[in-house]
Amino acid sequence: MPELATASLEAAAPRSKKGAKTRARLVRAAKEVFERDGFLNARISDIAATAGLSHGSFYHYFESKEQVFRELARAQESVLTASPEDGEGRSVSPLERIRRANRRYLERYRAEARIMGVIEQVSRYDEHVREARAETQKHFADRAERGIRRLQEEGLVDRNLSPPIAAMALGAMVARFAELWLVQGYAEYDFDEAVDQLTRLWCNALGLEGA
Repeated sequence: MPELATASLEAAAPRSKKGAKTRARLVRAAKEVFERDGFLNARISDIAATAGLSHGSFYHYFESKEQVFRELARAQESVLTASPEDGEGRSVSPLERIRRANRRYLERYRAEARIMGVIEQVSRYDEHVREARAETQKHFADRAERGIRRLQEEGLVDRNLSPPIAAMALGAMVARFAELWLVQGYAEYDFDEAVDQLTRLWCNALGLEGA
């Protein structure tokens, strides 16, 4: 596949509320077009038309379709890594924390599976989108690593495990499973069963007592 243009990731922020709304409208329109046509077949004229704007208006806010896609990709990655709305107190058991984290990731990924499929594809050959994906995985790996270290200190999981390696491996398992299942349609699974099985794999791999 061809290399994406090296346009800057972010254009200058609009100076007015109207400009910000117009820019946001273009991003929403771009999401719709990319979901429908994929990245390579998406056209700037279609993005502008979907947003109800002229072709020239697009270039007032973005230099290229590559730039708007990169901004969209980063916004979607932020959705995946957003903190839970209800919080998670220490009163929740380790098993339940793992279950909730797996469910939250799969729910968010499933809700945006169409655009995530395009992001996964483009991340294979665009360094900016690949970095955005990598930052998401690092976010989850860092959080999991801290959790594993804490559980080791409490004597609840295998002390011989390397927290950074275990966190990266288990996080990659969930991320790849989500792509194969929700984007590529590898197989059909019941959602609750998928969450339960991933949670069991996590707990078994860690040797979590009482799981």
